[in-house]
Amino acid sequence: MTPLQTTPQKPDAASEIGAAEPIVELSSIALTLESGAGKVNILRGIDLMVAAGERIGVVGPSGSGKSTMMMIAAGLERPSSGLVRIAGQDLAAMDEDDLALFRRDRIGIVFQSFHLVPTMTALENVAVPLEFAGWRDAFEQAAAALEEVGLSHRTTHYPGQLSGGEQQRVALARAVATEPDLLLADEPTGNLDGETGMAVIDLLFAMQERIGATLMLITHDRDLTARCGRVVRMKDGRIIDGGMPP
Repeated sequence: MTPLQTTPQKPDAASEIGAAEPIVELSSIALTLESGAGKVNILRGIDLMVAAGERIGVVGPSGSGKSTMMMIAAGLERPSSGLVRIAGQDLAAMDEDDLALFRRDRIGIVFQSFHLVPTMTALENVAVPLEFAGWRDAFEQAAAALEEVGLSHRTTHYPGQLSGGEQQRVALARAVATEPDLLLADEPTGNLDGETGMAVIDLLFAMQERIGATLMLITHDRDLTARCGRVVRMKDGRIIDGGMPP
């Protein structure tokens, strides 16, 4: 993809932060929320290191803190305490505008419930992050991304006119369109049938490998964790196994 000449080229992760440094560093992360019944400890001292290019599966029972940890890694949730460093950048040092720009350029997210804009076509949904990033050929690249996920015949369709599997493929095309350093996927097959889900996962892994992104995948599917290089296990707001690279 060719960005506008006035838009700085995204730095290579290895040259910017050094090959030895992790692309994801969560240190002593805690998150405590207030409720009517008092304080609720959501995360209780999370330590996680993920190297550039790694593919990790995050597993654990419902309520163990998997999605919250991923939201913190994406800069969508602020921890109560601890260090969050992504691609060498301390997220605590950024305001909300800076975080939004950082996510735009460095992080792709695939949610279980798609999160497509219902009033936009598939092509427009995929083009949004490219337009925000200043790509001159945003719609051409969005069309290429949709072709890669097998939806070149659906570019003018709205989310309500697409099946669940098609919507998730649009969401995947949008997540990887800017070729992010970090790809986060939270139960991306949770709303899909088995066959459709596996087709989406095949695309996810293929696209992650093509762009060289680091992948954090939340899943309950043992077959999917078997395809990851490392499995991180969570329970009661803590990582109980797999938090450090082998």
